[in-house]
Amino acid sequence: MSGTPYAFLRGEMMPLADAKIGLMTHAFNYGTAVFEGIRANWNAEQEILYLFRTREHYARLRKSAHVLMMDLRYSEDELIAMTEELVAKSGFQEDLYVRPMVYKSQEVLGVRLHDVEDDLLIYCAPFGAYLDLDAGIRCCTSTWRRADDASIPVRAKVNGVYINNALAKTEAHHNGYDEAIMLNHDGHVAEGSGENIFMVQDGTLITPPSADNILVGITRATVIELAEKELGLQTVERTIDRSELYITDEVFMTGTAAHVTPILEIDHRAINGGGIGEVSAQLQTLFFDAILGRLPQYSHWVTPIPAANLVGA
Repeated sequence: MSGTPYAFLRGEMMPLADAKIGLMTHAFNYGTAVFEGIRANWNAEQEILYLFRTREHYARLRKSAHVLMMDLRYSEDELIAMTEELVAKSGFQEDLYVRPMVYKSQEVLGVRLHDVEDDLLIYCAPFGAYLDLDAGIRCCTSTWRRADDASIPVRAKVNGVYINNALAKTEAHHNGYDEAIMLNHDGHVAEGSGENIFMVQDGTLITPPSADNILVGITRATVIELAEKELGLQTVERTIDRSELYITDEVFMTGTAAHVTPILEIDHRAINGGGIGEVSAQLQTLFFDAILGRLPQYSHWVTPIPAANLVGA
C-alpha cells in the first residue's frame, strides 16, 4: 500500500514534500552533518511494519553528533516515539528507510564547526533491495582508499565522508561490478562503500577491527550475535589482507541497506566456487527472521507498528 512520506523538521511533523532547507544552510554547503539509516521492514504475513534497533541507531547518532560538536537535544525515548509517529503517519505498508540527521542548520558561510546552530531532521521513504540478496554480488577492490580517521572521523556517520564511498561505488559500477571493497591507508581490507565485510574461514567469522578505519555497524553487531548464539560460530576481529579474501571459504557484507549479502566473486576470482556459502545463507535467513519479528528471543531488537496504526490503513 502506498502512503505519503512525512518528515520532522524544525520541531514539527510535516509532509516530506513541504520540508525544505535554504540554499545557504551550512550542512548543505560544507557537509557538516551526521546521519543514521534505520530500516522499517514490512512483514506482509503479519501485516506489521518492524523498525529495527532504533535505540542503537539513535545512540550512535548522538555519538556522531558529539564528534562534530553538535547537540542532539532529544532523549532516545523521545526520538523513538517521534520515529514511530512519523512512520505511522506516512502510512506505507512496504519496506522503508528512515533517515535521522543532526546538521548545522544555520544559513551562514564559513568553514568551521564552532558558532553555527544545529538541529535535527528525520524523514522516511520507501526503500527496497539495495543489492541482490538472493543471487549474491560481484565485487572489486577500489582504487579509492577508505578515509583515514586522522583526516575525517570515520567512526561517525559524517555526511561529508560519503564522497569517499560514492567514488568507490561509482567506480565499481562503471567497471561492471555490484559493489566496491575499500582498503584503508595501510592497504588492508576496511569495508564496502556502505557495508561491513566478513570472511568465513574454517567455521570462524573474521572481520576487520574498528582500528582499521571501519564504521562499526549495527547490522555487523547483529550478525556477530546471531552467529554465536544460533550457529555456535565465533567472530575474530583482526586485520585482513586483500589476498585473503580470494582464498577464504565465504565472504559476505552486512549493512542497514544491504542486510546480509553474499559475495560470489572478488576481482574476477570466484568465492566458494561462485555460489552462496552455507554460513552466509544461514545468517541471511536468521537475520531476516529477526528483523521481521519471527524470532521471539530477539523481539527487543524490533519495534512493531501494526497495519491498523498506519494512517490510511
